[in-house]
Amino acid sequence: MLLTSLTEKAKAGEPLWLADLRAAFAAAPGAAPLTMRLTCPDGSERDFSLALPRWETGEEKDFLRRFLCAHAYNLLSAHSGRELRFFCDGPLAALAEELPACFDRPDGLGKVVNVARRVCGGFRFAFSPLSDCAPLPEAPAAGNAALGEALRALARSASSGGIVGLDVGGSDIKLAAALDGRLLFTDEFDWNPAASPTAEGIIEPILSLLRGARAKLEAAGGTLDAVGLSFPDVVIGDRIVGGETPKTRGMRKNPALDYETAFARLRELKRDILALCAPGGRCRICNDGSMAAFTAAMELAAIGEDEAIRGGVIAHSLGTDLGTGWLLADGSIPPIPLEMYDLLLDLGSGPAAALPPEDLRSIRNENSGMPGVRRYLGQAAAYRLAYERDPALLEGFLERRDGVLRIPTEPEDLRKPALQHLMTLASEGRPEAEEIFRRIGRNLAVVAREMRFLFGETPPVRFLFGRFVKSRRCFRLLCEGFDEAGTGIRLESADEEMANTPLMRQLAAREGVTVAQFGQAVGALYFALA
Repeated sequence: MLLTSLTEKAKAGEPLWLADLRAAFAAAPGAAPLTMRLTCPDGSERDFSLALPRWETGEEKDFLRRFLCAHAYNLLSAHSGRELRFFCDGPLAALAEELPACFDRPDGLGKVVNVARRVCGGFRFAFSPLSDCAPLPEAPAAGNAALGEALRALARSASSGGIVGLDVGGSDIKLAAALDGRLLFTDEFDWNPAASPTAEGIIEPILSLLRGARAKLEAAGGTLDAVGLSFPDVVIGDRIVGGETPKTRGMRKNPALDYETAFARLRELKRDILALCAPGGRCRICNDGSMAAFTAAMELAAIGEDEAIRGGVIAHSLGTDLGTGWLLADGSIPPIPLEMYDLLLDLGSGPAAALPPEDLRSIRNENSGMPGVRRYLGQAAAYRLAYERDPALLEGFLERRDGVLRIPTEPEDLRKPALQHLMTLASEGRPEAEEIFRRIGRNLAVVAREMRFLFGETPPVRFLFGRFVKSRRCFRLLCEGFDEAGTGIRLESADEEMANTPLMRQLAAREGVTVAQFGQAVGALYFALA
C-alpha cells in the first residue's frame, strides 16, 4: 500500500522528497536494511544506511530502484569516490546489483561516474552481504582555534601588490582589482558559457578580462601579482576537474571535438593565468560555493567572530545555479565535488518530470536530464515557479519554440532581466511573486535536510551570496520559507553588514555595486594569497 500510494502521488504531480521517503521506508513493517560504504577520493570511508520496504509489482520495484539510484548519485555528487559498495541481502541485493547498468552511460546518472573517474582515476560499484559490514571507526571531532588569526593575517597580506579576483557565474563574470590595499575598480561581463562549442570560448573571456585588468593596474603604477578565481565546477588543487556542469554543455554536444581533449584545456586555466602575471605571480582557483564559504569566514574573522568559524563555514551562492562550499575547521577546502545543485531530491512531480529539460516548466536539469536541485533553486527555479503560479508574471520574457517554453538567450539574453523582474515584483509586495521566493526558501530547507544525511551534523548557519540576496525583501522571503521547515539552521545574507575586511568595506562604500553582487570577487582577492 505504501509504494502504491507514493507512485500515485508522483503521477498526480506531488513532490516526493528523499528525506520523507527515507523516514517512511524506515518505519515500514519488514523493511530490509542496506548500507552504502563510500571510499572517498582520499581513501577514507563513510557509511550511509537505508531501509527499503518490500515490493510486489514491477512499478514498485522500479520506484525503489530510482530511490537507490538517487542516493548513489547524490553521494557521488557530494563526495565523489573510488568505490561505492552495497551491503545487503536477498532480493534487495539483486536490486542493488542492477544499479551499475543504470549508471553505464556518459550522460544522465553516468555524469557522476565521469567526474569520479576524472577526480580519482577510476571508479567501481561493489556488493557484499550485510554480515560483512563491520562498523567504521568514528572520525575525530574537528576544530581550529587558530583559524581566525590565520585569516586575519591573510587580510593584512593584501595591503601590497596588484591583485585581481574573478567570480565566474553562468550569466556573468564579476571582477574586482586591488592595488596596495586599495580597491581600484570592479567590472562585470555578461556571457553565456553554455553556448560555447569550444574550451577557448570559455577561457578567452576570462583571460581577456584579466588582460584589461592588468593594463589598468599598470596604468596605476602596479603589476598583476596574484589572481584568485571562483569557478562553477569541481575544482581540486587549483584545477578544474569536473566537466559535467551546464557551463560546458556546448563543448559536450560538439561532435567536431573529443570532449576529454577539449576539457583538458580548461583544466590548465591556471597555467594560462600565470602567464599573464608578473614573474613570481600567484593563482588560486576554487569552486564558487567554496569561495562563498571562504569569503564569509574572512569577514567573520575580521571582527573576531572566531567561535562562529571554529567548526567550519558553509555557504551557498544563489544566482544562475546553487553553488555550495565548505571551509573546514582547519582552513582548508575539502577536495570533493560538493555539487549540491545537481542533487536528486524529488522522485515525484511526474508531469513536470516528463517535460524536456529545455522547457522552463520542467524539473529536469539541462546538464543531467534528471530532476535536480537546479530546477528548485536559482534562476531556473524562479522561472518555473513563476509560470506555475501565474504565467503573466513572465509576460514579455517567454518564447515557445517547437513546443518548448523558455526564456530567450538570443538575440538578447533575457535570463537576468527576467529574474530581476520577478525580484522587483516580490519587493513591491505582489503576492504571487512573493510566494516564488518563499517556495525557493522551502526548497533550500530540503537541501539542508539532504546535506545532514550526506555529511552528518554541519555548522548551524548558512551564508547566502549572489543575486537572490541582493534584494533584502527577497532574502527575507527566502528565510520565511526556509524557517517553516524547522531545520535548526539559520540563514545569513552576505550583504553590506558582512563587510569587515578592508577591501570588503571599500566595496560596500562604492556607488552602484553591492556586497551581494561582488562579495565573492573581493573574497577571491584574498584567496589569491591563501
